[in-house]
Amino acid sequence: MSKLKKFAVAAALGVAGIALSSPAQARTLDPSNPEDALEISKRIQCGVEDGETAVYHWSGNIYGRSPGQRDKLLFKGEGMNIRRCVSVEDPERGTGWKLISREIMLMLDPQTGEVVSQWENPYTGETVNVMQIYNDPVNQRPSFATTSSGAPYRLPTLREEGPYVFMPFEVPLFYTNPLGGEYQDYVGNQYHAMEIFDFAALKDELFDSRKPAYPMVSWVRISQWAPWMKMGSRPGIMVFNAMGRKLPGGFEELPDVLKNEIRANYPIYEDAPPADDTRPNETTWTKFKLLEDQRREAAGESPGKTGGH
Repeated sequence: MSKLKKFAVAAALGVAGIALSSPAQARTLDPSNPEDALEISKRIQCGVEDGETAVYHWSGNIYGRSPGQRDKLLFKGEGMNIRRCVSVEDPERGTGWKLISREIMLMLDPQTGEVVSQWENPYTGETVNVMQIYNDPVNQRPSFATTSSGAPYRLPTLREEGPYVFMPFEVPLFYTNPLGGEYQDYVGNQYHAMEIFDFAALKDELFDSRKPAYPMVSWVRISQWAPWMKMGSRPGIMVFNAMGRKLPGGFEELPDVLKNEIRANYPIYEDAPPADDTRPNETTWTKFKLLEDQRREAAGESPGKTGGH
């Protein structure tokens, strides 16, 4: 899940900050009340207490779609995001909060369920090194009970239906590709994708400020080929389709394949970034550029040089 996606999610969900709940403030939240609506958004994203760690897990399939060919199941996917919400203060907008997180998504063999490190690309026949998705950090801007224009916040996509609350929304993405040059406005090659998030929760759980909330989520991403696939200008897209939830048991409740891989190769992902983290966000594309530039520098190549691995 990319940094711009995360900012778009914040806007769509209203991930905005207010004084975090405490037992003395326990109440039934009213989504038509701007401050309560923001508290609901925070409860979806994180825990109840300021700085409390929360973990989302998702699992699904990753397809390739190329014109004139049947869709191909490329990988199974297992992902997690570990996060915390922290209080922030603004002299004009008061107390707010922001989300601090990092995330991983593993590409698994569809038959064995094992983590794939090398992969024969069925479109090109070339064997390539798989770059797992591991972005650190994936943070959100501070937000508050009033918007930057002074308007009260609303939850525009929230729908109550029987005992459930649904919050569906789409996040279209179109921005400068970090692997491109200075002339993308003339030749194209912008990053073009869409992320679709559908949250669902029990109303009695989500609206009761005395209880922790553990929503479910479905996530779909329609995007260009991953850069490590070395697809060049071949037409086509990737389709990610996954479902998951916020885990009551936190990190220890993740599937073994995720826990084992994180502990072996990405140990910092056992915890969220520190509350005062101000680093720029990472995406799959910025991470790939960083690693590829490091590889080329170690090989004595120019970072701008083209060619194979």
